[in-house]
Amino acid sequence: MENLPNDAERILFKGLDWLRSKHHIRKGLAILLIGLLLGLAAKFAYDLYPRSYELTISGGGMLTKSHHLAKVLQEEASRRNVSLTIVPTTGSFQALNDLNDGRLDLAFVQGGIDPVGYDEVRQVASIAPQLIQFLVKGDVKKINDIRGKTINLGEKNGGPSIVSNQILRFSGLVPEVDYVETNYSDEQLLGMKKDRLPDVIVQVSYAPSATVDFLVQKRGYQLLEMSFPPSLALRMGWVADAKILAYMYQISPPVPSTDIRVVGVNLNLLANKDVDPHAIAALLPVLYSPQVASRFNFPILEDKMLTPSGFPISDGTETYIASKQPFMTAQIIDQIKGIFGLVMSLLSVALVVFKWFKAPDDTQTAISDDDDADPENDDGVSVSEHVSNITSTISKLD
Repeated sequence: MENLPNDAERILFKGLDWLRSKHHIRKGLAILLIGLLLGLAAKFAYDLYPRSYELTISGGGMLTKSHHLAKVLQEEASRRNVSLTIVPTTGSFQALNDLNDGRLDLAFVQGGIDPVGYDEVRQVASIAPQLIQFLVKGDVKKINDIRGKTINLGEKNGGPSIVSNQILRFSGLVPEVDYVETNYSDEQLLGMKKDRLPDVIVQVSYAPSATVDFLVQKRGYQLLEMSFPPSLALRMGWVADAKILAYMYQISPPVPSTDIRVVGVNLNLLANKDVDPHAIAALLPVLYSPQVASRFNFPILEDKMLTPSGFPISDGTETYIASKQPFMTAQIIDQIKGIFGLVMSLLSVALVVFKWFKAPDDTQTAISDDDDADPENDDGVSVSEHVSNITSTISKLD
């Protein structure tokens, strides 16, 4: 057992001797190393080269504030080499299905929708909550007055329909038992005569909303306050406590007359999981730019971007967050120290291997050259004289 290390060394040295005797193998290794270095340099050059991206995005229906946000984002992103093509959808469910099937790259989708079944969808960012605004007319003064009324919830089983039915169930109202659901689009509502409009219309949008403006000012609707958003927020993760300021939609008479509390639901920017992470990382600085917030007339806060939506976080979002980290941190300094030690160790190994890989006749050639030149030592004495002196000294000693 004690001879095993020596045997291993002999095998290793024998292998190295064989390698350094094979000129074509050494040449091949050198070419391979040069190729790897050139490939690495090409990758860095590719990353540094400015690129442009083309993506499709949906903001929902043409009359929604999220569609307006998509248009603002489209115009601002074009200045950053990101081209966005807007594809209108009828609602959050169509947008989610298109994202999941790869027909859409990005979409603004309201929260509160179960993510099960959408395995190809990822969360890019979470935007400030939209407001669930209950527009009422006639004798509807509180939530229980909706019993026996018709209530329009937009697309059947769409995003507004799902979250509104959950709110009404929390209030003790059973769908299709205590109220009748209608499913008119915003365009249909704006074209209907006043006497044919539903008793209650639910709008999920930021305030002020152009559709709510029309229904309040031209059709006489009022806004219904929800007194339970904080309690509902504790039960449902997608619920946010929000409010609509007094005089938001009309000054005389005021609508609403005072600040009212309403339920908020987060708006999420979602993406298909196969969208280029670099494209998403290039788009997010535009979304959080002052120009977009100014034109949209609503603050879009970066510190809210990871508010849970139920969907996994996009690789592009993680790339963007990583780019925001300080360049030099204690962890990076420790990594640099480790890399430096590793490089020095590898250089030492490379030096030893290089000596072993030298052609076996290199040393012999150098010796032959020295013999042909019959060089003298540092004192000007030839090699033959050294040999004669050594022989004389040995004779005297005998």
